[in-house]
Amino acid sequence: MDQVEYVKSLSDESVDAWTSVMLLYKAALRELDTKVAILNEEFQHTHQYNPIEYSKSRVKSPESIVKKLKRYGYEESIENMVTYCNDIAGMRIVCSFTSDIYRMADMIGRQNDITVISIKDYIRNPKESGYKSYHMLVTLPIFLSDKVVNTRVEIQIRTIAMDFWASLEHKIYYKFEGNAPEYISRDLRECSGIVSMLDAKMLSLNTAIMEAKKEDES
Repeated sequence: MDQVEYVKSLSDESVDAWTSVMLLYKAALRELDTKVAILNEEFQHTHQYNPIEYSKSRVKSPESIVKKLKRYGYEESIENMVTYCNDIAGMRIVCSFTSDIYRMADMIGRQNDITVISIKDYIRNPKESGYKSYHMLVTLPIFLSDKVVNTRVEIQIRTIAMDFWASLEHKIYYKFEGNAPEYISRDLRECSGIVSMLDAKMLSLNTAIMEAKKEDES
């Protein structure tokens, strides 16, 4: 069953119902953490190379969930939460190179028990602000004692440079409540271009190093 069906099966909007739903998100992140760690270790074993620098996971706070529902004009309810908030459970995977982003996305998408619901490629198609990242909305089956609930997780995959830029943008967004002065927004967009050039240069350099290594070994 999906999460909306699961919520409807619960008796009410009590604290116990809230706890039951949040348990799903936490369980989904634990499952995904394990899967990503295994993929990284397998890649290291096969290719002597780690595509992941680090990963982080979090469950959105109740305050943030309520704020998002209000922003989109939805009544505050658990059913609306699981229906309209796709990023309650979120994982961020930070890679060294742009090529690693697509490699990781492909490996995650090929897992038999992960269903990819949607993809937003803000690397090839950056947001107007200059934001770049690769977003996947997926579901994982969470096996409870008497049922299986397909639970949504948003995965963001980006390079270290993209993550640094996004972190700064996030701080500025909250500092100015989404209305930063134009000169700050302009400078952020300019920095986004620099990030793209840096990522391209570092990828090119890494490719050259790998080629040189192959020649030395032959």
